Amino acid sequence: MMKTLYLDCQMGAAGDMLMAALLELLPAHNDFLDRINRLGIPGVTVTCVPSEKCGVTGSHITVRVNGEEEISDDLDCSGQGNGHVHMTGEEHDHEHEHDHDHGHSHEHEQSHERGHSHGLGTDHHSKNGLHEIEHLIFGHINLSDKAKKDVMAVYRLIADAESLVHGEPADQIHFSEVGSMDALADIAGVCMLMESLAPDLILASPVHVGSGQVRCAHGILPVPAPATAYILRDVPIYGGNIAGELCTPTGAALLKHFAAKFGPMPVMTVSSIGYGMGTKNFEAANCVRAFWGNTDDPDDPAGENNEVSKVSEISCNLDDMTPEAIGFVQELLFKNGALDVYTVAIGMKKSRPGILLCCMCEKKNTDAITNLILRHTSTLGVRVSQTRRVVLRRTESIKATPYGPVRIKNASGNGFEKAKPEYEDIARIAGDNDMTLTDVMDLLK
Repeated sequence: MMKTLYLDCQMGAAGDMLMAALLELLPAHNDFLDRINRLGIPGVTVTCVPSEKCGVTGSHITVRVNGEEEISDDLDCSGQGNGHVHMTGEEHDHEHEHDHDHGHSHEHEQSHERGHSHGLGTDHHSKNGLHEIEHLIFGHINLSDKAKKDVMAVYRLIADAESLVHGEPADQIHFSEVGSMDALADIAGVCMLMESLAPDLILASPVHVGSGQVRCAHGILPVPAPATAYILRDVPIYGGNIAGELCTPTGAALLKHFAAKFGPMPVMTVSSIGYGMGTKNFEAANCVRAFWGNTDDPDDPAGENNEVSKVSEISCNLDDMTPEAIGFVQELLFKNGALDVYTVAIGMKKSRPGILLCCMCEKKNTDAITNLILRHTSTLGVRVSQTRRVVLRRTESIKATPYGPVRIKNASGNGFEKAKPEYEDIARIAGDNDMTLTDVMDLLK
């Protein structure tokens, strides 16, 4: 069985929504909140509060920078709206020309100034580049090495998208809202929670991106915004009837980095569900759902009691080699890591009798085994196929007899148990004591 996380993105995704949904899967919210607030992100305080959307209860993450929370206004479907983002708290006169539907400022508001600042801004107006973010993460933030790598991988996805959209080198892109400390808290929080949950498999639904238009510093852009659309290449997305931006670049980059596959929910045994709520209210519940449970291991079709591995089967037809030469090749293949080698008598074209040489090996040894066959046989080509090898779990025990110890090979799995004495041991006893193999086998019984 595999520990599986399935993210339901019917209402898109934003960093805070993903963080809240994952946080609901953990038994102790306060432990995580203490950890993220001790990271050392300048001026940042993260809190989690209950939230309800369309009668469904969940959690909402609030990130404050220097005591202020960013709040966004909507741009309606006609493209009209003030597009203001303002701060709550002691200061109320900060405005940003941007909005989206999950209560975050948007990541498209960049400066394209040449050069880099060596200082790191800690408010919502700061324009931090990729180098400044990397310096903060690796030099000042108390994250594990894995989480740091995940955070930077997410930022690089966004930087690459913005680079393509705006025609600037990725290392010269300056993030305004993405680089602000509240966005860093969202990304770091999701990476921390993913590390804590440690799923074997992460899957996600097709992503609802919304429709209409969104206002940013460059003007009015279509939804999904260009950077979001670029990040979600090769990911199934759809627009739907909801006017507004449902998936932010941060949400898109987190999904793209962590999800192994996008599609319908697999057959899974669900043990818990987390609801991460957005800020805005729609006719549909504005949330990301995180399903946590078990799915069958696709590489273990025969059950968890068996050993399963992916192997290569390599074969060729031979009609012009002596038995001695074929025997030499078989021994050579075994010495070089083949799991099994065998031959089958076949009839070939022009009614010629021939030999089918088959070899099974681990996938990592495919090229080496193939080269050995091409070098040491007369074939002009081989056939290679990938398959799965299922074997019962095997152990070895020793059975004491009047004639000395005998090794017993034991196998079990899926309700089966098998035991067989080692041939060399029973052959030794038979030869030393003028007995037949049957006599020795009867003795062991």
